[in-house]
Amino acid sequence: MIYSIIAAFALVLVIEGIMPFLAPNFWRKMIAAAAQQPDRALRIYGLVCMILGVVILVVAHHFTFR
Repeated sequence: MIYSIIAAFALVLVIEGIMPFLAPNFWRKMIAAAAQQPDRALRIYGLVCMILGVVILVVAHHFTFR
């Protein structure tokens, strides 16, 4: 269990690091644009990302453990 949590956290760090590594100027502009968004828009974006992540996990789990 703890290995899965550490592995998931490591994957988050890898995925989060892809954009600043490959396109730092574009990433900087995206972060600046996100900083200008109202809190409500950022919360909705965060909620959608969390729901999408849970859906992907459920689907992956369903097809992996048949």
